[in-house]
Amino acid sequence: MHTMAEQFRRKAGAKVIDGFFRGMSRLGAAHPKARPEAHGVRVVRDLPYRDSPLREHRLDVYLPPGQATGRKVVLYVHGGGFRILSKETHWVMGLAFARQGYVVFNISYRLAPEHPFPAALEDCVAALGWVKEHAAEWGGDATQIVFAGESAGANLVTSLALACCARRDEAFAREAFALGVRPSAVIAACGMLQVSDIARFSRRKPGFPRFLEDRLEEVSRGYVGAIDVCTEAQALADPLCLVEELARQGAGTERPLPPFFLPVGTRDPLLDDTRRLARALGTLGVPAEDRYYPGEVHAFHAFVFRAQARRCWEDTFAFLAQHAPASAD
Repeated sequence: MHTMAEQFRRKAGAKVIDGFFRGMSRLGAAHPKARPEAHGVRVVRDLPYRDSPLREHRLDVYLPPGQATGRKVVLYVHGGGFRILSKETHWVMGLAFARQGYVVFNISYRLAPEHPFPAALEDCVAALGWVKEHAAEWGGDATQIVFAGESAGANLVTSLALACCARRDEAFAREAFALGVRPSAVIAACGMLQVSDIARFSRRKPGFPRFLEDRLEEVSRGYVGAIDVCTEAQALADPLCLVEELARQGAGTERPLPPFFLPVGTRDPLLDDTRRLARALGTLGVPAEDRYYPGEVHAFHAFVFRAQARRCWEDTFAFLAQHAPASAD
């Protein structure tokens, strides 16, 4: 049981984090260069990807300049610890990819704790199905889809890639595999790739800040119940552990896992999750490029006015130019 003081500290910390990211998003959107039309990008908002009245079941389409067809597609899944934020707070990601020539489908999804695992992942599968069916209507090539996300979104796109490439028993995973989609690449930035066993952070680094520990426990508690080990039914909440298990077994997947780009700052408390995923993917022979940005914190690449953020985006697009170039074939 947590004391009233601990409960107050946790709630106050959560409000600070939520308010900070929402405030920064609104502030950035007010800048003249944040207007999509300033870059020749058109945005079509709030398209339903499920037959549902929920705003969480909506996506925005970012259309790059020009009238070309057959463009590569990005399915973007926002972060926020599975419990906050939305496609609206992550406009900068949609704009960044669209400026490079990708048709971007930027989705919202149901949030914890009201909607714990697997609700968010079920929504990602539904959104992917919608994108596969409708991408051509927006000039996109449904056979060339990049999965991208940061933080919790990195977790979700990694799990989605696993569900698309490996047969599993969960109903939503069977639905994902049946779509027949193999992503061209996965961009999993600063990912929280294991939501169980939050104590691993303080074990690895004694003196781990209490404020950060609270935030990570909050994520785990809301999404899967703050447990040490996910059950088999919750396995896709911990995609890192699944990939590590494949690596230990030397096992492949029915469809080859796609190339992964894994950027993270060296001051990000989630840094080790990226290191572990890169090692496991390397053991499996999956192309994986992990990039580390000295002194940068969690989700630093969202602050595009910073030099390291711009470098991260340049590295991202260089990776995609090799594995999933934006221009039509």
